[in-house]
Amino acid sequence: MKKNNLIHARTCVYNVNYHIVWSTKYRKEVLDEKLQQELKDLFLEIAKEKGFTIATMEIMTDHVHIFASAHPQVAPSYIVKMLKGISARKLFLNHPELQKQLWKGHLWNSSYYIETIGSISEDAVRKYIENQKTRG
Repeated sequence: MKKNNLIHARTCVYNVNYHIVWSTKYRKEVLDEKLQQELKDLFLEIAKEKGFTIATMEIMTDHVHIFASAHPQVAPSYIVKMLKGISARKLFLNHPELQKQLWKGHLWNSSYYIETIGSISEDAVRKYIENQKTRG
């Protein structure tokens, strides 16, 4: 149960949030609107299956912004690994032509950016992510 940004779990009360950003391989602009919507659905499905939540996200043609929350036992690297790995596999299965647009058939760049977000800056990060598409 979430109240005032605090989540009450069986053994702890927490507010653990991450702003995660990663790009497509070679920053290729391959994520059209159709793929962006498919990715959003996939990311929400993955989060639910793997035990973390996505509060908000924005997907651009060449990169992704995710605002996620997780129990302290869920490693941030696990969140990234699940989102990138499963989404790439499923997108390539559903859209084999996508692999041809990318050298060596990798969807995501291997690196990513991550920062922890406390309640003070949570609103600022949400607005930043939600306004990504309007920035051009």
